[in-house]
Amino acid sequence: MKFTKMQGCGNDYVYIDCFKENPQDPEKLAIELSDRHFGIGGDGVIFIRPSKVADCMMDMYNLDGSRGKMCGNGIRCVGKYAYDHGIVSEKEINVETLSGIKKLSLYTGEDGKVEKVKVDMGQAIFAPELIPLNIEELAELTEKAGGIKTGKTGCIRKLPVTVNGRIFEFTLVSMGNPHAVTFVDDTAGLDIVSYGPEAETHRLFPEKANIEFIQIVDRKHIKMRVWERGSGETFACGTGACAAVVACVENGYTDNETEVELLGGKLNIRYEEETGRVFMTGPAVEVFSGEI
Repeated sequence: MKFTKMQGCGNDYVYIDCFKENPQDPEKLAIELSDRHFGIGGDGVIFIRPSKVADCMMDMYNLDGSRGKMCGNGIRCVGKYAYDHGIVSEKEINVETLSGIKKLSLYTGEDGKVEKVKVDMGQAIFAPELIPLNIEELAELTEKAGGIKTGKTGCIRKLPVTVNGRIFEFTLVSMGNPHAVTFVDDTAGLDIVSYGPEAETHRLFPEKANIEFIQIVDRKHIKMRVWERGSGETFACGTGACAAVVACVENGYTDNETEVELLGGKLNIRYEEETGRVFMTGPAVEVFSGEI
């Protein structure tokens, strides 16, 4: 079976072209191929499949074999692969995901290959039942906090949650997958392994959650570390960067267009408050191809 290794800001996946390949048992395959010692290595596996409603479909699996709904860095690489390998010929394309159809704008370099991709990530979701949150646990945490803080959109802000003995204030957002965003003084000094796993699996999140730890640099620049559900700490998370900027704007910390500095690179995120839509622009890189 042929594969291509790609990365967006260091968020790396193994890509399988299902227009040409017919892989079986994707959950097991994701675990085997993602292993950095005995497999190819990556944050998961993305199968690029034919679609009846879009130019192609992104079917993603995390390195633990769990199925993911959406990955911002992953979908940029899907767009690059689809264009560079002839699945599409236009620079405005649609990609089907489990979080709906996403619109991509592709930007090519001098060699004619895609270097950068802008993704319309859709609307940020704030309704507790749609994130989703455990409503009973939310009620208990709200009562304990003496009330709930919400933005003008209804976004739940700064909900105190105790994780491994430390209280974090979570702003809760879905970008087609659940995110809990919290603000810290220094991301570099954060012991993310002490808090990420317990936060991801907290009772508040019935489907687990991606946890974003954010340091505000200024109104146009933030630093971020992320603990992704099913994958642990990764170099980048596109949906997480989107959720982070939404949370920053909802809390009044940054402007609507902000640069997000991740361990693996930088993303530009724009949040349109009037429509609720979020746009992400960033690099997509093909690392190598092979056969396994």
